[in-house]
Amino acid sequence: MIWGMGIVAGLDSSTEGTTVVVCDADTGAVLRQGYAPHPVVPLGDATRATAETGTPAAQRIEINPQAWLLSLGEAAKKGLLEGVEAIGVSAQQHGLVALDAGGVLVRPAMLWNDKRAQLAATDLTDELGGPAGWAEAVGCVPQAPYPVSKLRWLARNEPASAERIAEVLLPHDWLVWQLLGRPARRTTDRGDASGTGYWSAATGAYRGDLVELALGHQVRMPEVLGPSEPAGHTPEGLLISAGTGDNMAAGLGLGVGPGDAVVALGAAGTVFAVHHEALTDPTGAITAFADATGRHLPVVQTRNAVRALRGTAEMLGTDLAGLSALALRSTPGSYGVVMLPYLEGERTPHLPYTAGMLSGLRRESMKPEHVARAAFEGMLCGLADALDLLRMRGVRVRRVFLLGSAGELPAVQAVAPSVFGVPIVVPQPADYAALGAARQAAWALAEQRGSAYPQEPPHWESAAFRIVEPGEELPSGSAVRQQYAAVREKTHPGAFGQAP
Repeated sequence: MIWGMGIVAGLDSSTEGTTVVVCDADTGAVLRQGYAPHPVVPLGDATRATAETGTPAAQRIEINPQAWLLSLGEAAKKGLLEGVEAIGVSAQQHGLVALDAGGVLVRPAMLWNDKRAQLAATDLTDELGGPAGWAEAVGCVPQAPYPVSKLRWLARNEPASAERIAEVLLPHDWLVWQLLGRPARRTTDRGDASGTGYWSAATGAYRGDLVELALGHQVRMPEVLGPSEPAGHTPEGLLISAGTGDNMAAGLGLGVGPGDAVVALGAAGTVFAVHHEALTDPTGAITAFADATGRHLPVVQTRNAVRALRGTAEMLGTDLAGLSALALRSTPGSYGVVMLPYLEGERTPHLPYTAGMLSGLRRESMKPEHVARAAFEGMLCGLADALDLLRMRGVRVRRVFLLGSAGELPAVQAVAPSVFGVPIVVPQPADYAALGAARQAAWALAEQRGSAYPQEPPHWESAAFRIVEPGEELPSGSAVRQQYAAVREKTHPGAFGQAP
């Protein structure tokens, strides 16, 4: 197989700004990089209808998409893209960019963390027979972030805008379209399309009837490209690859494959793994996303992860580093103290209105170090429960990648291997979504040159990471999980059998 030399770039447009990495197409080595925050661009008169709904400002998260282009230009200034032959685009999932029949923006883009559509999501779920109906149709149950839920919200709250909507793009779709010079053809990819609520990773087809159910009429939807299929060329001749959503791009940048799972430690938790088929889950606990390589990316989410650590740290008058140091003064099992970390209710298991709790408090266990360790064990046991949902459906897990700054905490690294029961991979901090976009660009460039990997992306040097083995802590990890499960089942019997 011939692999030609070249330089490629990957850009990731997040909620805060744009990161650009320029890489060697052969090895993936980062040659240079840039970053710029999204500038404040006036939203325009289209926001007036939003303000009049009375929705709390904290729930309204929207932006003028021109900000994405402006920050891209700033991030790529001073010749950053000189010599680049292909560009890949990653962007935040679930954003809604609504256009009219002439391709003009109807209203500001609603971002993934806009919370206004939660009631609309609940109503849509009921209208298709509950979670099982949606899981069978498209592999996911409507949630507030999904475009299908946002369309229903618009139909109810901004009917004039909703009537003008003729097509819907995701943030990465819109950026690709702009880079290509706004051609007649609009494109997306499997990964990002699988997060819309109206495209099925199992069938590879849109469900236009679900768009009509949400919005009241049909819209034009972008063509879904294969993983290495190019979207086109810029007016200057640069190849633009299909692009994808940020989670899919991060998986590609990390180099995860079958047997790998990723646990993302944010305020909430996300657990996903690479699998050979879409998993249809009638309870809706597993979301059937697609990845950026042609495989599938089943996802389980929790509402609570690092927020449980931060809450405990505040209660004990310290920070995360101090909480970690405290926890390491305790022993596995936290001297019998168990924390159920359901501070914001919980999605997995389905307990939306519950609260967290501390159990097993005795006079001898009421010490800061035991409470601190219980917070780490509770958070990780909750995520291990989510991972078990994938294992029970046949997903092989031979190692777990920990993403997020909390993965660097010594207490997390001490507890996680035994709780998860497999080696833990802690990658060094990097812009993995942008790296994944660049790797996809290299794949598309190779295919254009006739030297493509037919099934797989090009092999790049692995990112630097540390591996933490379960070692002698594995038996104690099993005991910790048994202790946690006993409290969970006593407090919320049968919760894992309930649909979200």
